[in-house]
Amino acid sequence: MQVDLDHVMFWMDAIRNSNDSKRTLESFWKGQLKSKVWLIDNLKPYINRPVSIDIHGGWNGVLASLLFQADIVVDSIRSVDIDPACEETANTINKLEEIAGKFFAVTADMCALRSDADVIINTSCEHITQDQYDLWLSGIPYNSLVVVQSNNYEISEHVRIADSLDHFKEQSHLTVLWAGQLQLPLYTRYMIVGTANV
Repeated sequence: MQVDLDHVMFWMDAIRNSNDSKRTLESFWKGQLKSKVWLIDNLKPYINRPVSIDIHGGWNGVLASLLFQADIVVDSIRSVDIDPACEETANTINKLEEIAGKFFAVTADMCALRSDADVIINTSCEHITQDQYDLWLSGIPYNSLVVVQSNNYEISEHVRIADSLDHFKEQSHLTVLWAGQLQLPLYTRYMIVGTANV
């Protein structure tokens, strides 16, 4: 994947203008970036046409920015996060696409949101309970491609971790097209590409 300089400059603007620059910088930690590039690499084989994408738990919009720069034809991306501080940062990180009308940051609870995107991504499965996850999944159309990530990192804000890839499959209630794990220095990241069971 090649990241272009214009996008990097907006990333720097987002960090500089953030009310909590240190927290915004966490979006660019090695583990975060590796997890996002890994997601994109394993999503690509399932995309053969222009797609709309919803990212639930989109945080500061870095995954969206990387998707726009990947070898995937993206019609639009909506980045949803419950934290209102993320909206402005995500819009700045994706400023070029926001101006073009291809990127939208939304402050909302993903569990209360319904989606009609072609691809729906949730990289924050460890941040919601099983009941919340099941409610979220009930709003996913049966014909959407679904990508979910979780991990085994035990910290206070992680309320539902998985202790193995098989455990994550059990939690996810998806028809699995692909599943894998990525070993990072502090934790293992798990990912599934699939479709919602109906």
